[in-house]
Amino acid sequence: MAGKDSDGVVNRIAVLRADRGVSRRQLAEALGVHYQTIGYLERGEYAPSLNLALRIAAFFEVPVESVFSLAPFPPLR
Repeated sequence: MAGKDSDGVVNRIAVLRADRGVSRRQLAEALGVHYQTIGYLERGEYAPSLNLALRIAAFFEVPVESVFSLAPFPPLR
């Protein structure tokens, strides 16, 4: 399930983490944020800054549009 924040931004952070076998703590350490921040992002309780959104995309080596969207993502096959 994709996280969705109050501004209508959805994300695939949890899906990308699971796909790559990365824990919330590992991702947080790589990004220089608290591990709870990753949980807030995944649940849509917090919208990342542009800087953080770009760093997340860079970590997963995907375009930012593959992580964040204003519309629901189609199901992954």
